[in-house]
Amino acid sequence: MSYEVEMKFPLNDTKHFVPLLRGVGAEESETQTHIDRYFNHPAKDFAESDEALRLRSIGDKNVITYKGPKIDLVTKTRQEIEVDFERGAEGVIQLAQVLTLLGFRESLTVHKTRRVFHLDWHEREVEVLLDNVEGLGEYAEIETIALEGDQDVAKECVLSLAEKLGLEESERRSYLRILIEKSGSSS
Repeated sequence: MSYEVEMKFPLNDTKHFVPLLRGVGAEESETQTHIDRYFNHPAKDFAESDEALRLRSIGDKNVITYKGPKIDLVTKTRQEIEVDFERGAEGVIQLAQVLTLLGFRESLTVHKTRRVFHLDWHEREVEVLLDNVEGLGEYAEIETIALEGDQDVAKECVLSLAEKLGLEESERRSYLRILIEKSGSSS
């Protein structure tokens, strides 16, 4: 079982943050456009269970992701399962139809542009993601993947890098949750 260990921080100015990233050895690999369609379960409220089901499109690539409840009080460590599915817009339309026919309800779509940086930190592969989220602004996410029993080491790695980069006041809510709360609607 694998876990995503993540922390997210609002940013005021990515122009000044990028040199800090490069100073710790981060290398930029790509810029992506994400369209994330979230669905809620027909028999339970994912907002209450702290879970998520997302269809993500990055260009022509499509991925369905299940995110389990957070398992610690500081980071956003949670089980994450991702599965690629049919490429292109038609694949997303068809899978969304299947989910809807099974009783899932589409909650909201989150649009963002993501700059992806990679580095090794404390002998772990880490990604730092600079997100510009439509309707919310700019954020930095630090994440690494941990296996069962390795979550505490991964958490310390993420916390250490956040401190080195001067990131404070992490945001534990998902972009989806922030947008829902901002709009005043329910999931």
